[in-house]
Amino acid sequence: MSDIIRLLPDSVANQIAAGEVIQRPASVIKELVENSIDAGATSVTIILKDAGRTLIQVIDNGCGMSDTDARLAFERHATSKIRKADDLFSLSTMGFRGEALASIAAIAQVDLRTMLKGETIGTRLVINGSKVESQEPEACAQGSNLMVKNLFFNVPARRKFLKKDSVELSNIMREFERLALVNIGVDFTLISNDVTLHSLRRASLKQRIADLFGRSLDKQIVPLDTDTSIVRINGFIGLPENARKRNALQYLMVNGRNMRHPYFHKAIMQCYERLITADVQPNYFINLTVDPETIDVNIHPTKSEIKFENEQAIWQILTAAVRESLGRFNAAPAIDFDVDEAPEIPVFSPDIDADHEVILEEGYNPFSQPAHATRSSSLSGMGSSVSGLGTSESRKISSLSVNHAHTSERFQDWEKLYDDFVKKRDDGYASMVESKVNRSESELELDNEAPVSATLQLKNSYILTPSRDGLMIIDQHRAHKRILYDSYLAKVKERDMVCQNTMFPEIVELSPAQNAVLADIAPSLEDLGFAISPLGDNSWSITGIPSMLGGANPRDLLLGMIESVTETGEELASSLQERIALSMARSSAIKRGQVLSATEMDKLISDLFRLSTPARTPDGKTVFTIVNIEDISKMLG
Repeated sequence: MSDIIRLLPDSVANQIAAGEVIQRPASVIKELVENSIDAGATSVTIILKDAGRTLIQVIDNGCGMSDTDARLAFERHATSKIRKADDLFSLSTMGFRGEALASIAAIAQVDLRTMLKGETIGTRLVINGSKVESQEPEACAQGSNLMVKNLFFNVPARRKFLKKDSVELSNIMREFERLALVNIGVDFTLISNDVTLHSLRRASLKQRIADLFGRSLDKQIVPLDTDTSIVRINGFIGLPENARKRNALQYLMVNGRNMRHPYFHKAIMQCYERLITADVQPNYFINLTVDPETIDVNIHPTKSEIKFENEQAIWQILTAAVRESLGRFNAAPAIDFDVDEAPEIPVFSPDIDADHEVILEEGYNPFSQPAHATRSSSLSGMGSSVSGLGTSESRKISSLSVNHAHTSERFQDWEKLYDDFVKKRDDGYASMVESKVNRSESELELDNEAPVSATLQLKNSYILTPSRDGLMIIDQHRAHKRILYDSYLAKVKERDMVCQNTMFPEIVELSPAQNAVLADIAPSLEDLGFAISPLGDNSWSITGIPSMLGGANPRDLLLGMIESVTETGEELASSLQERIALSMARSSAIKRGQVLSATEMDKLISDLFRLSTPARTPDGKTVFTIVNIEDISKMLG
């Protein structure tokens, strides 16, 4: 039998590696920008065509490469970042594996122009699917200018699975935001199809947050700063009242590197446990600085998963720091010292005589209830005291006395009104007793039997009702979502969507990534009964929603549809109608925790079982389950 194991060609090995390293255009941008940062760049420009499918160009002013280095950089596992295995535990660079450029060159057409600092001539290198087509000297600017064209041109299966442009651009924007947040000392420019989406100048972290996500966020975050021998934690956390239902801005960084860390995320969420509801998430931008020898970043090719040596200790420090920052804010709320429009308050001076002295007769009690005769004598008695005062003081005392008289009269009128109420109440009791006496005994027995409903509500979330096979348990939110989805979808397909104007325009501020998606689906939304218009600076005005939505929150509805489109990435045809119907159903359905009357529960059950598919929600979740008689018997032994 002949040997069957053989080495794969480098081109095939690089394409396999590209499957892990390069998943979409956003992955290319991440790798190229990190290389620019490692090269010492202080200015990075990213140019896109067709959301990166046609062109991704990254221009930097870093140190550049020699002609030999430029050629070697595209070989697999060729890197300038480390020399030996021990260097993996003292990394100060973003990259170190030497896989990114080789992977990119394997699935795209690459054109690199680069020149070392101080040189007068650079080099140009052209690679097509791992094959070097040419390398020659060329005059160019210091740094590197790398163009990646026709991504996945030789891997059609991978190219076919790319989402539509708006979704891929949304992913690029999210990756760009992460890179810009972690490199605040670098100028960034992002241009897509000749439109500048971002132009960021180097700034503080708070300024960079405001530049990326809007000025309104500036007042929604509080600083976080603590320093220990194990870790230094700094950044910003969101105020509880500004927590979001969707698209919360949550960024964890370590040593200037973005990371995903569910354990530390849980630590942060624990601090907000009693401050926010379960359906919202807080914003946070937190950077951890630790000794590089205490972390391992070589877990996954994307380098976003990181292991910590002192994980438990950092958890405790992080929790204490977040709680202390939240507590400090709550203990010392902001005070507005702006007095431009404040009323003028005179300064007290003990040397100035007060001209508001009021003299009352001895024994006067404003809470007494004098009769008319007593009130008359009191007024006449006060007249002698008033006569000795000046004109203005006399007027004040007379006014006070008259007001007191009117108060007593109103008090007596109120007592009279209460007497009428008591009389009517007693008369009502008497007539009810009389009617009971006159009714037959059988009628009284029926009256004493309270109506018993066949349905019960458990924890204001589940409906319990008997069924032929046992006890049916229905999730009220999912059941209503299933009912609304079928109703909305039928009307959406029939174009039976009437726009109902909102009382006041709803202004929605979006991230650049969300804005790109909404701009793409806006015409379809308008066809379906929404009235929306762009205001500039990633803001939109909602002036109308489909009339069938009733009291749904327009802002939550719009954000839900943007999130749905981003997650699925399907083309805007009939699938958009289904997504819109599902988003509207999610927003309008009754929530868990909402109290329902017996009539409402019966109607919900009736409407649910009129549907052709009542058992599952449109997104595949179970609506109800049945505990059969046999199971109940087993439970009870």
